[in-house]
Amino acid sequence: MAATRVIVIGSGFSGLAAATSLADRGYDVTVLEKNSTPGGRARSFSSNGFTFDMGPSWYWMPDVFESYFQKFGKSTLDYYNLKRLDPSYAVIFGEDDFMDVPAQLSQMRQLFESMEPGSAAQLDRFLEQAAYKYEVGINQLVYKPGRSLTEFMNPRLLLDVLRMDVFQSFHKHIRRFFQHEKIVKLMEFPILFLGALPQNTPALYSLMNYADISLGTWYPMGGMYKIVEGMVRLAKEKGVKFMYNQNVSRLEVQDGSVTHVQTDTGTFEAEVVVASADYHHVEKKLLAKSHQSYSDSYWESRTMAPSSLLFYLGVNKRLQKLRHHNLFFDEDFGPHAQEIYTHPQWPTKPLFYVSAPSVTDPGVAPEGCENLFILIPVAPGLEDSEELREKYFNLVMDRLERLTKQEIRSHIIYKRSYAHKDFIQDYNAFKGNAYGLANTLLQTAILKPSLKSKKVKNLFYTGQLTVPGPGVPPSLISGQVVAREVEKEYAPPVAVNV
Repeated sequence: MAATRVIVIGSGFSGLAAATSLADRGYDVTVLEKNSTPGGRARSFSSNGFTFDMGPSWYWMPDVFESYFQKFGKSTLDYYNLKRLDPSYAVIFGEDDFMDVPAQLSQMRQLFESMEPGSAAQLDRFLEQAAYKYEVGINQLVYKPGRSLTEFMNPRLLLDVLRMDVFQSFHKHIRRFFQHEKIVKLMEFPILFLGALPQNTPALYSLMNYADISLGTWYPMGGMYKIVEGMVRLAKEKGVKFMYNQNVSRLEVQDGSVTHVQTDTGTFEAEVVVASADYHHVEKKLLAKSHQSYSDSYWESRTMAPSSLLFYLGVNKRLQKLRHHNLFFDEDFGPHAQEIYTHPQWPTKPLFYVSAPSVTDPGVAPEGCENLFILIPVAPGLEDSEELREKYFNLVMDRLERLTKQEIRSHIIYKRSYAHKDFIQDYNAFKGNAYGLANTLLQTAILKPSLKSKKVKNLFYTGQLTVPGPGVPPSLISGQVVAREVEKEYAPPVAVNV
């Protein structure tokens, strides 16, 4: 009996995880990738001797990655080498006001106590709760497919959910423990990865602080793209076929199922389709209206995570005062947040982030040089022009040079920008978003777009616009979850590794 043919659209983390999981279970899997290389938003490029990760730069939740590879009898060590960063990152509050965030909990307790007496004990209490949320949230809740309330009807799980502050805001939760402004800013920072204001994010996500403080910040030597390379190697070991420069243009549906996937260069037969591409794009551009699960008004009402204005810079000297990860909180986040979420517009005084991976990994830049990745969170759906990009480049560089007290611009020998138009061009990203759907209470679990089409029997979705949500570890999990759902409905002819 022939193996069930599965077409996976897109080779980001969720697509790779879905493809590998299905191939491991005996499916005939082909990945169609729009771009010339795999990885989706986690692609990489090289120029002038510099190697740049294009998207994700934070390696958190190492247990999620290790669990993924162990599922196939492998380890992360089989594919890349991890280094724990210490300090984990630096927060810049102003001129001569730099805070290194230590990797060791004992040193973190000392740091907190130096700012707010009694806060070390409060940190212990906070992390005890956060550890519980991490255990239940990451090991149970995020692996739920979110297709029915019955998934959560286990009495023990319901009790766990109630204990995890799902209905309290992260904003209020943090202030139950800490009052010092710098500590609050530090603790609210991980929520930026979830794409919503702390006021609108469930306190459940203090599990992110546990990931930050207790599990640590890591870096795969050679860059984040080493994860993609490792996942592709594993996928190929399992028999996954990859086809690049395949821009999917249409899903042909007959009798309620996708029968063929059309690209600009050919047509592929399919018995199951897993879309790791942008959910909105697949629905609105690849399917006839009668086969779309969600209306235009539904999509317009969604709260999207931010987009980003990115700069990739090659600098011909080593820089001072920068760590691997640097958060510039020298301006008030309140107005910037309003300009992202409430009144979308280009920000007046944006916060920004600088990654300097060459501080840790000299191999990503020529000798004596520095590799910089600069990110400004901005609202999705904005008009994007070269003039605006240059305006914000100079705004950020003015502050970066002033705060670090060094000349940088005259030493830049490579520069590339990336924003809304690029996210749309390269990834068909809805409104040019960078992170997907915001993790608000009303966009959690069963309230997210379903991982299974409501109109097309054999069409599934995975990635940052469905469960469990934005971020690299959630996307990795999303691919595994959807593979399990495919297997429930389309059992492989041969059970593998039972």
